Amino acid sequence: MIVDATCTPADIRYPTDMSILNEARMNAEIFIDYLYSHFRYHFEYKPRDYREVAHKNFIAYTKKRKPRGKVRRKALRKQLNYLRRDNNFIEDILIRISKADLQRDKKLFKLVQRHETIKDVYTQQKYMYTEKVNRVKDRIVSISQPHVRPIVRGKAGTNVEFGAKISLSLTDGFSFIDHLSWNSFNEAKDLIPQIKKYKERNGHYPASVHADKIYQNRENRKFCKDNNIRITGKPLGRPRKETGKNKEELLAEKQQRYQDDIDRIAVEGRFGVGKRRYGLGLIKSKLKETSETDIYVSILVLNLEKMCAQELAEIKNKYRVNRQNPA
Repeated sequence: MIVDATCTPADIRYPTDMSILNEARMNAEIFIDYLYSHFRYHFEYKPRDYREVAHKNFIAYTKKRKPRGKVRRKALRKQLNYLRRDNNFIEDILIRISKADLQRDKKLFKLVQRHETIKDVYTQQKYMYTEKVNRVKDRIVSISQPHVRPIVRGKAGTNVEFGAKISLSLTDGFSFIDHLSWNSFNEAKDLIPQIKKYKERNGHYPASVHADKIYQNRENRKFCKDNNIRITGKPLGRPRKETGKNKEELLAEKQQRYQDDIDRIAVEGRFGVGKRRYGLGLIKSKLKETSETDIYVSILVLNLEKMCAQELAEIKNKYRVNRQNPA
């Protein structure tokens, strides 16, 4: 069994604090326009939202090539104040709207759901602004897809990806998604459940488990040792000294580890094929449920391709044998 984890990026714009605040403000203004046109009897007057001024401030900031810290904080403060004004007005009007109107008007119901996301964005951005930090729990990076979270991968070129993280296990060329989450997680904790799922599918534990260093912790090593499973990687502790008696044994272990590393490359190939050919490289669905469906269907088609390739190879072998032995 070969195991590894990867991220399936969502189709969103690269998020920055300014762009997210600007998008949230524009959505709040759309909500205000809808409320004013359909529930005007709740209004004494249409509020001033200063949308033109806010848009000019945002454009002026984006035109700066390398804005300094003070310039950035000033621009963020302005957008936060515009968004706070809009949110307060929307809250005042929503209190006066009955539940029957919310249930009857589908568009209003969707706008209210979007408004909840906008309030969460304001709370997170306000916290980061006041505390002067760049991290917050369950950070929203897209208004239209609030379920998407940043996944820190540390890969060259893409240190952070935005999408669902999956733990994949590979057996005889067939891929299985054992864990899918929109929040970041430590894939090393998935190894023992993955081995147990392998036993449910095949009726026995795997002879060996091929994984990278993050999986080779003490807990996983102990579980594999207790169940007679060989796990890849060097043993813990100091390396044994080479003597005349154990020279051949150490050489055999070294060759086995090298072969295990070669065998583990197969899961990287499955990731590459899934992302290049079957859409795992960019999930274009918007909803959380449909995005998860796209991911599972991509793995399903990947396995169907493997089955077709195996059947085609068997047909070719039979044809070759029949030509060699016509009798």
